[in-house]
Amino acid sequence: MARLRDPERGCPWDLQQTFRTILPYTLEEAYEVAEAIEQEDPAALREELGDLLLQVAFHSRIAEEAGLFDFGQVVQGICDKLIRRHPHVFAELDLPDLDAVHANWEREKSRERAAKGKGATDSLLAGVAAALPALVRAEKLQRRAARVAFDWDDIAGVFAKVEEELGECRATLAEQTDPTERVHEIGDLLFSCVNLARHMGVDAEQALRAANRRFERRFGQIEAALRVKGLEPGPAVRDEMEHLWNLAKMDGRNELS
Repeated sequence: MARLRDPERGCPWDLQQTFRTILPYTLEEAYEVAEAIEQEDPAALREELGDLLLQVAFHSRIAEEAGLFDFGQVVQGICDKLIRRHPHVFAELDLPDLDAVHANWEREKSRERAAKGKGATDSLLAGVAAALPALVRAEKLQRRAARVAFDWDDIAGVFAKVEEELGECRATLAEQTDPTERVHEIGDLLFSCVNLARHMGVDAEQALRAANRRFERRFGQIEAALRVKGLEPGPAVRDEMEHLWNLAKMDGRNELS
């Protein structure tokens, strides 16, 4: 990266980049790591981890040029943090179970926030990055609130809340409500669905990513089956598409060949 950013011999594109301009690439590489993991492709994972590591090196080099920090400090910082947050491994603290480990982790994070000038008056929800995907952020916010018992006692209450929010969405449609109100109600429904996923032990973001992949695969099967018949997707073949969709959903069968 130092060579690529060299003012005399470097790459013109690399020299033009800033923290902000490479941010989209950093996010993209992180998602490509996730994709490789979900596809259970170790060769792709190795490659994508390298691409993600390059982003860390890129940001670090820009920071070093500005006199902010360098790559070594980034690595040292995360090493120090891991040691500090694992006194049951690197020191003599006795944490007998997973609950105790989690509790100590949160206490250490609170001390770190206080050391950064974020005192006890800060919200418990402070620090949940706004740039996270909405489903991920919703789950993190809910988990933070659950630490102080602001949560449903059992999953039955969560199901009831989802049904309640769905009913409110229906009401906004029937009453020809202002579009902004519909946005709010859909948001509340999605938030409650994330809550349901959390109580069911499901990662909402991963679940939706998997659903997207299933939809792509099944719709691709529909398109392929229509092509065999000399047809194209459209209103004229809607019933046929519905039939093919149902076939595509059948487990363990290749009805579209």
